[in-house]
Amino acid sequence: MSSLLPLSFLDERLSFALYSSSKAVVGLHQPYLSKIGITYPQYLVFLALSEHQEVSVRELGELLFLNSATLTPLLQRMASADLVVRTRSTADERITLVRLTEKAKELQPKIADMQQQVRTAVGLEPSEFARLRQQLKDLNASVRDT
Repeated sequence: MSSLLPLSFLDERLSFALYSSSKAVVGLHQPYLSKIGITYPQYLVFLALSEHQEVSVRELGELLFLNSATLTPLLQRMASADLVVRTRSTADERITLVRLTEKAKELQPKIADMQQQVRTAVGLEPSEFARLRQQLKDLNASVRDT
């Protein structure tokens, strides 16, 4: 007699719905990001740095839920493209600070246009959009707390 629990697809259906929806929404960004010359992860760094101006690599990783093994090469590529500047903190040289360059800041109007185009393509009313975003943030926090 097996002690295995009966197979349930409910959790798998949730994860697949999240995965496929995420892939579709990220895909909406792709044509715009290609024209701008950045990747989706670079776009996320751009958003975080637009909001927070200058942060440590550690803080940036926490904001984006990325580990340093993923973030470091991403920031190196962005620095090579003159999109970010990395400097050592004057208070603690072990800390690397990151900020957007002027070249990156010049992308803001194009990125704002892309965001509007994606918002329109998603087809949600602003209140539905806000509600869904909050539900996903709550789910993310709940799952990360377990």
